[in-house]
Amino acid sequence: MGMVGGGIGSFIGAVHRMAASIDGQIDLVCGAFSSDPSRSYESGKQLLLPDNRIYQSYDEMIAKEKALPASQRMDFLSVVTPNHVHFKPCKMALENGFHVICDKPVTISLNEAKELKSILEKTDLLFALTHNYTAYPMVKQAREMIKSGQIGKIRKVIVEYSQGWLATKLEDTGQKQAAWRADPSKSGSGGAIGDIGTHAANLAEYITDVPIDAVCADLTSFVDGRLLDDDANVLLRFANGAKGVLHVSQICVGEENNLKIKVFGETGGIEWEQQEPNSLQFRSLDQPLQIFRTASSKVSDVANQVSRIPAGHPEGYLEAFATIYQKFSKVIRNRKENVKTENYDLDFPSIDEGIRGMAFIEKVIVSSKGEQKWIKLSQ
Repeated sequence: MGMVGGGIGSFIGAVHRMAASIDGQIDLVCGAFSSDPSRSYESGKQLLLPDNRIYQSYDEMIAKEKALPASQRMDFLSVVTPNHVHFKPCKMALENGFHVICDKPVTISLNEAKELKSILEKTDLLFALTHNYTAYPMVKQAREMIKSGQIGKIRKVIVEYSQGWLATKLEDTGQKQAAWRADPSKSGSGGAIGDIGTHAANLAEYITDVPIDAVCADLTSFVDGRLLDDDANVLLRFANGAKGVLHVSQICVGEENNLKIKVFGETGGIEWEQQEPNSLQFRSLDQPLQIFRTASSKVSDVANQVSRIPAGHPEGYLEAFATIYQKFSKVIRNRKENVKTENYDLDFPSIDEGIRGMAFIEKVIVSSKGEQKWIKLSQ
């Protein structure tokens, strides 16, 4: 793979590189790691890349990689920049024949996301979006249990993602991660709702396998002078008639990365929490609480297929990221070798999830600013 962004001082770039390497299937062969050429070069040297594969810009990298023999050039591009630098490198890579993995949200506008899909529809290229929380074994177990009817028809979805790291105006202290996330020109129109709200909405749609149909939202910027929302409360209506509540906040003092979801149906319910990811709680009308555990014999083949180590050994954030990379790279390899790809290997977020994420952000903002009670995502 090649990489755009993720240079010295980056948080998410290092996460992507570690995750991509876990299964021993992907090598980082080139990169344009910063908009500052000297910083890109220094980052590439720290990653032990040869000088001729460290590039000053993503357009230089894409052009020069394309000119290399097929056996030497990168197979795909990983885009790990701030949001406002997602669209152009993704677009250029796709137009030059390279598969793409991109961090979320996919772009800073719905129109940009739709343009990427229009390019993909004209090619045979792959696109993955790193909504990594969908790749936990117990999330896949929850999805399988719901699909098989073990909780009955879904009635209620409660999804929460709370953090506390932006409880003060951290963006004014020079903290890089806070600075770009609080800047509308770099983050897009959504603050917390774009940064972590898209994860929560995507998780709710993935586990239930039902799209969100409409939203009624209340966004707030609690920290004085902050330009984007740092707290969101959203009522949800799902396409099957289920109702939901989505709570997202980055000003909950003391919270770390508390993503959790509950789904209740006519006959049962499931509960999963990212900070305790190896357990899934299952409740039913006439049985005591059951707890399913990662890599045990009691969970589905779909869940066990993405577990790497024996039961009782913690698996988490990096492994979930790695599952997306592993599946994505396997499909690329299968295409090269003319091998059939199984459906479970196609189970990674795509441009469609990216488009739904951007629609979610934009409609939540419209709902919060307007007087209309409910806004459909399709409007």
